Amino acid sequence: MTGGNAGGENPSGLFITLEGGDGSGKSTQAALLEQWLTEQGRAVVRTREPGGTPAGVEIREIVLHHRGDISPRAEALLYAADRADHVATVVRPALSRGEVVLQDRYLDSSVAYQGAGRVLGGDEIRDLSLWAAEGLLPDLTILLDLDETTARARLDTSRTRYDRLEAEKAEFHARVRAAYLDLAAAEPERFLVIDAARPAEQIAEEIRARLTPYL
Repeated sequence: MTGGNAGGENPSGLFITLEGGDGSGKSTQAALLEQWLTEQGRAVVRTREPGGTPAGVEIREIVLHHRGDISPRAEALLYAADRADHVATVVRPALSRGEVVLQDRYLDSSVAYQGAGRVLGGDEIRDLSLWAAEGLLPDLTILLDLDETTARARLDTSRTRYDRLEAEKAEFHARVRAAYLDLAAAEPERFLVIDAARPAEQIAEEIRARLTPYL
């Protein structure tokens, strides 16, 4: 674990991830949080998985927009390859410079989507992700929790087409949500679980309150 000022290996860098199902509002909250952190005088690296590096952009195209089937294990390995490259070339260097890394999706997404959604097994996917990331865990993971029906309605108003994961059936997304909540229950010190049906500014205020001790 990197650790912010609340403790850990690196007393200056801070690693924050946003998690949640498709349509839960991660992009909105990332933008609000980036603005607030910058106003606090922190240098922020805002990034995402997959797609946070040049190689990752190509992997993102494969895993989200490839026409035709991709086997679940191949999909999991592609996400792990993206994670290994991203952590080595973007995340760790930024943390070593004392910056805040604000990231849309990380290993918890793999555990939820490939482990539970694809029914590959959460423990195996977590181990694979930790190996790829050389054990790096976030200081804080913000889980924006939203029921599948509301999330789908949001997507319907903002999408002209769905990617491969967004297009999965409701049962898939229900497994993903349940897996996320199980992860949060297992690591309450790392997770902040937020009702994503609330107004965006209320959510942003709750996130700021939780982050203030780290700054």
